[in-house]
Amino acid sequence: MRLFPELFNRHRIAPVAHYPDLLLETLRSLAPDSAPGEPTVVLLTPGVYNSAYYEHSFLADKLGIELVEGRDLFVKAGIVYMRTTQGPKRVDVIYRRVDDDFLDPLTFRPDSALGVAGLMSAYQAGNVTLSNAVGTGIADDKAIYSYMPDILKFYLGEEPILKNVPTWRCREPDHLAYVLDHLEELVVKEVHGSGGYGMLIGPAADKAQIASFRTKLKLNPKGFIAQPTLALSTCPTCVEEGVAPRHVDLRPFVLTGRDRVRIVPGGLTRVALKKGSLVVNSSQGGGTKDTWVLDS
Repeated sequence: MRLFPELFNRHRIAPVAHYPDLLLETLRSLAPDSAPGEPTVVLLTPGVYNSAYYEHSFLADKLGIELVEGRDLFVKAGIVYMRTTQGPKRVDVIYRRVDDDFLDPLTFRPDSALGVAGLMSAYQAGNVTLSNAVGTGIADDKAIYSYMPDILKFYLGEEPILKNVPTWRCREPDHLAYVLDHLEELVVKEVHGSGGYGMLIGPAADKAQIASFRTKLKLNPKGFIAQPTLALSTCPTCVEEGVAPRHVDLRPFVLTGRDRVRIVPGGLTRVALKKGSLVVNSSQGGGTKDTWVLDS
């Protein structure tokens, strides 16, 4: 918008400023049936030393909800309460930005000082909603992705509209054999990896890198999946030498409530700023772009 203000003004761009309202509406819709009156929603953060604390603070402010740490909450008789200057206040929905392992020292890591003792008991009793639910991180497991068509067929009896990218699970001997024979053509990723780390882009790798990854695969095949090297879309990008094409991908924002799914008309476009790179992650030198959706 700063680069092309006149372009923005000439078109009807769908607004995204209402995203906090949609998020709050979605969170409230997830409140347990036992919640009295208007549900109380809080955002649980690990604290000021977390790298995303600014985002947590910004979101809580825009949502108009309390930003809390584990020490601000306690559980009594299966109910979660927040400490306030006016006494304890019941909490119905927790938008959590704390990993599963640290949520409750009585259930997960006993050395965690970030969570709330007894939180999982209140959750299992149906007295508080955790968003996202415990265990949803399994969707980040790259091997799970390869099972999605089968999961859709099993639970919904439907065929997927969007086809999956072909994925080889290296834990399966025949898949591993194929991957080892075609390393120069494939992208190989750690099943639990993130941030663009621990991956091999075969067409861009030298012989030493391929040999090293071949050894890793043989030692721990279950830790990797492989996919074809995709031709990512490119977008004109302002770089040091002027305007040049750079690879991009799109992350939409989808909010799933109790009764409906809301899609924000926009998203996060990530861009690989390095020439020829397919890695769009910010931790690997990637950047972001505004994403505009034209309003009808």
